Amino acid sequence: MTTTVTDQATPRPRTERRVRNLLYLLGGGGAALVFLVPLVFALLRSFQPSDVVMNRPSADTFFDWTSSNFSRILTDGALARSILNSMIVSLSTAALTALLATLAGYGFARFPFRARGALFSVIVLTMMVPFQAILTPLYLELNTLGLTDSLLGLVLFYTTVNLPFGVFVMRSSFAAVPIELEDSAHVDGAGTPRMLLSVLRPMITPGAATVALYAFLASWTEFLGALTFLTDQDLYTLPVSLANMQQGTYGQIDFGLLAAGAVVAMIPCVVLFVALQRFYVAGLVTGAVKG
Repeated sequence: MTTTVTDQATPRPRTERRVRNLLYLLGGGGAALVFLVPLVFALLRSFQPSDVVMNRPSADTFFDWTSSNFSRILTDGALARSILNSMIVSLSTAALTALLATLAGYGFARFPFRARGALFSVIVLTMMVPFQAILTPLYLELNTLGLTDSLLGLVLFYTTVNLPFGVFVMRSSFAAVPIELEDSAHVDGAGTPRMLLSVLRPMITPGAATVALYAFLASWTEFLGALTFLTDQDLYTLPVSLANMQQGTYGQIDFGLLAAGAVVAMIPCVVLFVALQRFYVAGLVTGAVKG
């Protein structure tokens, strides 16, 4: 009797596990389609002439593909220069934000000083204030410092905007590291720079990668700040140049070229996110239990 009951009860967990796996696959596949279908459609549209893009999709013209849109982007000096400007600004912002956030996060996590908690709370509260609300004083400040119409000024602006989130992530990353590791390194004679570079660097890499990726994506796709602080067309970033393309000549818009430009703008974001995805996820959950 006992053997019969056991044999009848074992299929139930297997069936439940299969149902959960099936629901997981259906849910994950549906979510993936929601994000992938627009990307694939935009990619296909970028290989079509402007007159085909403007018309309703049909089986007769949908596969009328050409590489002229991307060729024009490569040969158009303004767009190529905008891509280079965006790359310079985004990479510089990511590197500077990661560096400053690492140093500040280490200070907040390890160095006791007066009003440390209050100061950190103020930094976190600034994440709730959109930079659009303070755009006018930011412009006046940069103009006074002579940093308008300058890629350096744009880098400093983006770094300032992304730094609160970076400090929050890096403080959590350092707080999740056992203090005993630093005590042992101090006993061996390691100073603070050696501590950061040799002892703590492997453990805070996910947090630093998260900060760098977040800063890069935010600065690569940002439009309003670049439009406000830059008036020299030679310094325009890619989002501003793509917005100018919508005006066209005599009000005409080359939708094929615009779609190709949007695809070019997506490529660095997708490549970096796929390459740093495991660091990004690990960095976001660092310190969730401790710290």
